[in-house]
Amino acid sequence: MRFFITVILVMLFYAAAAQQKPHYTQYIQNQYIINPAIAGIEMYKDIRVSYRHQWLGIDDGPITNYISIHGPLGGTRYRTVPGSMRQQDNPRGQEYWDEYKASAAHHGWGMQIVNDRTGPLSNLTAQVSYAYHLPLSDVLNLSAGFGVGISQLKLDASRLKFAVTIDPAVYTTGVLNKLRPDFSAGIYLYGPSIFAGVSAQQIVPQKIEFAANTARKISGKSVPHLFGIAGYRMLLNDDFNLTPSVMVKYIQPSPIQVEANAKLQYRDLLWLGASYRHKDGVAGMAGLNIGPNLSVGYSYDHTVTDLGAFTRGTHEVMIGFKLSNRNEDSCPRNV
Repeated sequence: MRFFITVILVMLFYAAAAQQKPHYTQYIQNQYIINPAIAGIEMYKDIRVSYRHQWLGIDDGPITNYISIHGPLGGTRYRTVPGSMRQQDNPRGQEYWDEYKASAAHHGWGMQIVNDRTGPLSNLTAQVSYAYHLPLSDVLNLSAGFGVGISQLKLDASRLKFAVTIDPAVYTTGVLNKLRPDFSAGIYLYGPSIFAGVSAQQIVPQKIEFAANTARKISGKSVPHLFGIAGYRMLLNDDFNLTPSVMVKYIQPSPIQVEANAKLQYRDLLWLGASYRHKDGVAGMAGLNIGPNLSVGYSYDHTVTDLGAFTRGTHEVMIGFKLSNRNEDSCPRNV
């Protein structure tokens, strides 16, 4: 029976080196979750809490929760917003972007905790980040950052289900744990109209093994995840701006995955978005800024694969908080 548990785990555990890190539909609202170079990009401390239930209707579908926080080091005095911009009726109108100035050189910090669970397998990751932001011109900044942390991969053997009677020793093994280091790194270019970034997670491949008492070792391997993101903000008029963007993801040996997004924002109050993942799914998104310190976002995914016949879609909710928001920015300035 140890042989059967080995086979099942090999299938579950990162089969064919497929995606091992969670997917986020609203990543464009919190790019820090995939790129540590974002840390400290705004003048305030940015806190995000997210809950994602993937493939609703399928037993033991992936559920992902995370909390992240990042901000500038040394306070928020590295740049200020002109008083006229803070007081005008529309703080993100044409005049604001005409007067946009690059940030002074500064440091950023961040922390994130992500819990990703699929059936009997769960992966809890905690990471701290550092970033440095450097002005390249009057309106462009380049940042580089890295993250260091630890990941705990757990298998709850008691939740394994078999169609035939098996040795009780298999399903009474309990919880098996595996700790491993986790590293990420990235760079990010940003200005009033453009942003582009490249990042990597699980940079150092790790051999992962489970062993229970005298059971044989069950081996797997974590692989690097590479992300590329680019977008362009277009002012349609003084009240509306449209931000099309694209993300390219590569996880060896899986094919490259491309995702296109579009976000339409009304002033600094309300936004709507849509997303298409090539040969995978479509998504709709909406968000609201409730004053300068609170925001909420929701997304719904529908898969276009054969899996769509068995699931009621994927739901994701994100809540954002801002601390030390001295300029009362309702929406981000740089990302």
